[in-house]
Amino acid sequence: MSSQDIPEENLPAEQDTHGAVGVADEKNPFADPGLPPHEHRIQDVDERAAKRSERTVALLFTVSMLATVGFIASYVAIPADESVYIWPIGHISAMNFALGMTLGIALFTIGAGAVHWARTLMSDLEIADERHPIEAPPEVKTKVMADFKQGAKESALGRRKLIRNTMFGALALFPLSGVILLRDLGPLPGDKLRHTLWSKGKLLVNMNTNEPLRPSDVAVGSLTFAKPEGLEEHDEDFQTEIAKAALLIVRIQPENIKDKQELEWSHEGIVAYSKICTHVGCPISLYEQQTHHVLCPCHQSTFDLSDGARVIFGPAGHALPQLRIGVNDEGYLEALGDFAEPVGPAFWERG
Repeated sequence: MSSQDIPEENLPAEQDTHGAVGVADEKNPFADPGLPPHEHRIQDVDERAAKRSERTVALLFTVSMLATVGFIASYVAIPADESVYIWPIGHISAMNFALGMTLGIALFTIGAGAVHWARTLMSDLEIADERHPIEAPPEVKTKVMADFKQGAKESALGRRKLIRNTMFGALALFPLSGVILLRDLGPLPGDKLRHTLWSKGKLLVNMNTNEPLRPSDVAVGSLTFAKPEGLEEHDEDFQTEIAKAALLIVRIQPENIKDKQELEWSHEGIVAYSKICTHVGCPISLYEQQTHHVLCPCHQSTFDLSDGARVIFGPAGHALPQLRIGVNDEGYLEALGDFAEPVGPAFWERG
């Protein structure tokens, strides 16, 4: 059914809101075409169509409510360690899948219902409103400034310094009550970010072979990744600890090492540095043998391993921490202590 098939007395009344059509002249070469004629929708002229749209919107909102109930039920009823096979994704967490599906359906149907409501039942009549100046008239501005000055004078804020200072103090301290609530967002890190699993006597274990490293295992120009002795991948806290303790090991000719401390903390040119970039904590994995530069693949921070791993390019804020190493009685590389400074990016408690 079209609006042409409906008698004029059944059509909704239209307002003359299209605005006057401008005419081009010398002062205004661009004519205002005005708004196009308004065309009625089927819901505007047929109440049965409007009822169908109303039921569709109500159905979408009802589905959203059911999906929200399903979200709550999934969170309560599905075990966190249960998995389900979803083709073609494979095995995934059943809880995560249920929560994602129900939450997605709940949000989508709310949005779809709102859009369908707006497009079919709400008025779609375009109204043109001429702009008007937003600046206050000069007499209003003058009165406002006069009232402000009179109020400031009557408040005696300039003369009553005790009241003024204590008011500023109260206003400055009051927001601290909200800051204190942030304390319950989680446990304070304390000093755990300052320490890793490295300690005096811990062997350097090759990440690939899981075997302790000897000096002969590290060739000049090679890049080796190491972890502390005793840290295994099946450990519950492996990811947390390796994120602080991961090492990159490079062998440089001793005469090519520029930094005095770096040379003292090395063994026969073998230097051990934190693998964690000091920008945002990405693992460093690219090494250029001729220049002794290592590159972080995330944001291209570049460090010179022959000069104390100082930053020579990129957004990293400070050099990579070096681990002091030596050789034990059995000929294996070992740590002579922990890192002298926290690894990775700076943090708020670093001091």
